[in-house]
Amino acid sequence: MENRVAVISIIVTNPAAVEQLNKILHDYADYIIGRMGIPYKTKNMNIICVAIDAPQDAISALSGKLGRLEGITVKTALAKA
Repeated sequence: MENRVAVISIIVTNPAAVEQLNKILHDYADYIIGRMGIPYKTKNMNIICVAIDAPQDAISALSGKLGRLEGITVKTALAKA
């Protein structure tokens, strides 16, 4: 399967889920191009953006695993090419 480039946007409202979130991201480290995290203290949340180059199945699996964590909201945008 051909790789796709995607951006996974993550909003964290449950600090207890961060350890599991980081473990999942570590499992997909070979695909991750880069990651940016922004703490938003006023709203008591963190915003994370992950750029990834991976097969469609891996992108879907990663998004699904992250989305099942309590207090984590995930949206994925795929490049057209």
